[in-house]
Amino acid sequence: MGLPLIQLAPTGPTPARRAVLARRVRLFVAATITYNVIEAVVAITAGTLASSTALIGFGLDSIIEVASAAAVAWQFAGRDPEARENVALRIIAVSFFALAAYVSVESVRALIGGAEAEHSSIGLVLAAVSLAVMPVLSYAQRRAGRELGSRSAVADSKQTLLCTYLSAVLLVGLAVNSLFGWSWADPIAALVIAAVAVKEGREAWKGDNCCAPNAALHATASASTANVATGDAPAETAAAGEADACGCRPGCSCCETPS
Repeated sequence: MGLPLIQLAPTGPTPARRAVLARRVRLFVAATITYNVIEAVVAITAGTLASSTALIGFGLDSIIEVASAAAVAWQFAGRDPEARENVALRIIAVSFFALAAYVSVESVRALIGGAEAEHSSIGLVLAAVSLAVMPVLSYAQRRAGRELGSRSAVADSKQTLLCTYLSAVLLVGLAVNSLFGWSWADPIAALVIAAVAVKEGREAWKGDNCCAPNAALHATASASTANVATGDAPAETAAAGEADACGCRPGCSCCETPS
């Protein structure tokens, strides 16, 4: 005797809501690209004048962020953004790794060679401004990306959030060098930037295939189908309980709030 089919309530945003979220992601990506182009030019120029590895690394990170944001923009420019998700994630990850490699080499060279970074007022102001702007952009894009179920949008928001951390590290490094003349603080700050970049690159490369917006619905549907076929008692609640409101199952990092 067959069991009655159970109506499944749809999860995730509606098509209209998804369209709105996609437009928001594109808007945040455009804002990120614009700001980071300006940030890169200022940071690299000021870093070159002050012989600051950390400041140059910060500027290069801005270029990496532009590449990351451009990858997401390319993804959402297509008719089926989800089909381009993995490629966008790979581009973001490689961008992180490239930044880490360059900054690490230059930092070690600065430490071994004894090169001293000079005071940079422009660098201090830039770091302070970025420390205020980047968290806002990151939060807004991460929120839209989570609701949309886009791993690449969330990964790119982490790239933007990384800029916040790097701004703080850069600000401390430049301030310590300016106040106390500790030139070693600059390359050490740059190495911190490289370490964080490697961590974020690994996360972007792995991705999280459990974070699709309809993961909870799929889990429930699978459990219902299996139980109807075997005649066992329904276990939809347990299956659906493995996913939270945004469709993330335990262990997924796409919906976690970055520390």
